[in-house]
Amino acid sequence: MSNSPLSGRACTWLSCLLTAFAFALPAHATTRVELGVPADKADAVVGCMYPLTGRAASYGRDSIGGIHLALADLEAELGPKAPKLRVLVEDDRSKASFAQRIARDFVKRDGVRFLCGIVSSGVAQAVTRVAKEERVLLIGTDHASSRLTMEDFHPYYFRLTNDTYASMAAGARYLADLQKKNKWKRLVFLGSDYDYGHVSWQDLKSNLDRLGVRYEVAGEYWSKLYEADYSAYITELEATKAEVAVVGLWGGDFVTFLKQAMSNGLHTKMRIANFDTGGNYEVLTSLGQHAPAGLILSARHHNNWPDTPRNRKFVADFHALEGHYPNYTAEGAYSGIVAIGRALAQAGRKASVDQLVRTLEGLHLALPEDPDGFTSTIDPVLHQVMQAQAIGEVVPDDRFAPAQVMLGNWTVYRAEDLLPPPALIQQRRNSRRISTAVQPPRRSSP
Repeated sequence: MSNSPLSGRACTWLSCLLTAFAFALPAHATTRVELGVPADKADAVVGCMYPLTGRAASYGRDSIGGIHLALADLEAELGPKAPKLRVLVEDDRSKASFAQRIARDFVKRDGVRFLCGIVSSGVAQAVTRVAKEERVLLIGTDHASSRLTMEDFHPYYFRLTNDTYASMAAGARYLADLQKKNKWKRLVFLGSDYDYGHVSWQDLKSNLDRLGVRYEVAGEYWSKLYEADYSAYITELEATKAEVAVVGLWGGDFVTFLKQAMSNGLHTKMRIANFDTGGNYEVLTSLGQHAPAGLILSARHHNNWPDTPRNRKFVADFHALEGHYPNYTAEGAYSGIVAIGRALAQAGRKASVDQLVRTLEGLHLALPEDPDGFTSTIDPVLHQVMQAQAIGEVVPDDRFAPAQVMLGNWTVYRAEDLLPPPALIQQRRNSRRISTAVQPPRRSSP
């Protein structure tokens, strides 16, 4: 593994600036972070929103690390053709109204050509409305609700990580294969009681039905975001006597749930699966030396898959820069900035927003999570990146300390098999138009 994206070559103005910022960010940053070139040198300004405080702060800090690497790699790979980017990052506090104000300030005050980032799907729904109103591109790098590319679709939104539909399409295929082996019949779901959880469940059922899987819904349960005590939910899950529990929680919520579920022994009574975020490095580190049997997990990026030079370099470079291994959000942020840089290089640094939309549609990007022989591509209909997805089981593996377990025994699903059919896309987009059209007119004030 290499030591750093900046080692082995002279310190350029950009790489020196990146190095300076790498050590300037405090552990609990609450102020604006500025990366890349000064304002008077920038071809484009990018305004990113991530949580930098609170329970999800590690996701924001790792995203900043991913942005550092993307800027350095764009310079190394494109040379003089690399656009000069100024990237601003602010703490959205995981609050929709607060993020909307940041987004509007980015546009009005800072003159950004791109908005980017966002961890929470609820926050992303608020910010995508700003992007549509202001005709500014929003490059999503982490949030996953498939509503953003279907019901809430507009031409200025693009997403550079797998969404709930792709993750649940892979999960449904995994469950279909599992049913052939162990004949499971009863399925129970636990999710966060907001858009991400509900859309995940909708997407899973839709894909199970498409595959002709016969199953019984033993129950569905909804917890609040940042729940501290899942004991009542775990009792309910156990009482269903389901053979499989699919959990649509993420980040610290899934870590908290999993620790309590393992303490209760739930994983010995049913298979626990999390197909979208459960295989995150944060989760694997929390398991300590334990490799509980039966956990089925995936995430939007894995430190040990695919075992390719590009992914090994990304993971090693991140570790050299930040001193720890990355959560999946780092690769998502990396992908978003690479997409922006490549689109500007291809369309021209002065390209209009409409020219950039056309360039991003169908754009090919070689990214760390691409297995050999595959290149990520942005689907022109969905504005969603098309990527393979690997689902694995927890196995002992201490190569990425402090984690003592990683995922292995992989089952990999092709990107082209995880796209929603055109009829479903049209149906969901039409449903949004119809529901909007039938809203009663607002009454005038008396």
